Amino acid sequence: MDIAILGAGIAGASAALTLSLRGHRVRLYERRPEAATMGAGVVLWPNAGFVLSELGLSAEVAAAGGRPCAMRKLDRQGCALGHVDVRYLDRLMGFPTRSILRRDLQSILLRQLAARGIEISYGAGARTIEAGPGGLATVRLDDGRSVRADLIIGADGRKQSVARRYVCGDNAPVYQGFVNWIGVARSAVPLMDVIAICDYWGIGERFGIVALDPHTAYWAAAAADANEADDVPEPDARAVVEQRFASWPAPIDAVIRATPAQDVRKIRVYDHDPLDVWHRDNVLLIGDAAHAPLPTSGQGACQAFEDAWHLAGCIGGGDIDLPAALTLFGARRHAKTARITTHARDFARMLFTTDARACRERDASAQRADPIADTEALARAWGAGLPLAGAATG
Repeated sequence: MDIAILGAGIAGASAALTLSLRGHRVRLYERRPEAATMGAGVVLWPNAGFVLSELGLSAEVAAAGGRPCAMRKLDRQGCALGHVDVRYLDRLMGFPTRSILRRDLQSILLRQLAARGIEISYGAGARTIEAGPGGLATVRLDDGRSVRADLIIGADGRKQSVARRYVCGDNAPVYQGFVNWIGVARSAVPLMDVIAICDYWGIGERFGIVALDPHTAYWAAAAADANEADDVPEPDARAVVEQRFASWPAPIDAVIRATPAQDVRKIRVYDHDPLDVWHRDNVLLIGDAAHAPLPTSGQGACQAFEDAWHLAGCIGGGDIDLPAALTLFGARRHAKTARITTHARDFARMLFTTDARACRERDASAQRADPIADTEALARAWGAGLPLAGAATG
């Protein structure tokens, strides 16, 4: 089958790999002029680890990233609120958790695409998608070309997805009332004593650090901001973050200072309401174009990898009833991704409330939680629909 994929990010690239392994001819079209370098890093939890193993990429990802031992929750004074034993989670699910810079993960995927002879056309964003006879749509590209294929996969992101507009007629993302500042810190002296994920909670504020090794970490600072329209550029975003989090505990100050000022980016955070239908005619949505959970989910990249694995399984490699395969894919993926989106919104509301009393109750609840039960619940939720130990069956 001839497949055209719009978007060469994590979702598009991983789908190209899984589908090419099934014998399909795949082409990718990316709106950016070159490979994406946006974003700081991602945590690839064991559900993503399973897909990486299926793709034969586990060793490369391990060499490029870190392996967190724990996820620690702390308040803005540095007092412990709870933790997740990541090694226990890994044992439950059967695959390791990895932390990796987004650009390094993207480089690994692009090398694999090149090794398989899969071409990417850069500067080739979709301008429109037009319905055609027999349910075969045509993509009109910004560079003037037209693309036709047996299957068109929209992996073109959460904010400008032409494929999403074709499938559901609505491409308006939903602002969720907070902003992120992201960066990557590197230091000659150790920044972290262990390879861990540290999540600090304040009143309407949060600071998360993910270590790759003692000297390298990526981070995201976040704060409630109800005014979506107030998007005045910050000439020195790092200085803004330093000032806002000046009184927070170490190693936050060191991590901020170890980040080049020009590399700190401010991002307003959006998601999408869950979709009931993921395809129209021969156009299918995957990744953020289909389900764009908030960063509070911890599952954006992981669900992109799951999409790639499930899609290859639904389509197969022989005779294909494409409408049935696309319907099956949507049915398999809708419930899990909708749950993740909803939970991420609930978690964000809890994190970014500016009600001091609610924050005290939130922190007290976190301290009372059973870390073993919480870890086992994560294994069931994140493993759902995958052939993993400790996973939910639904």
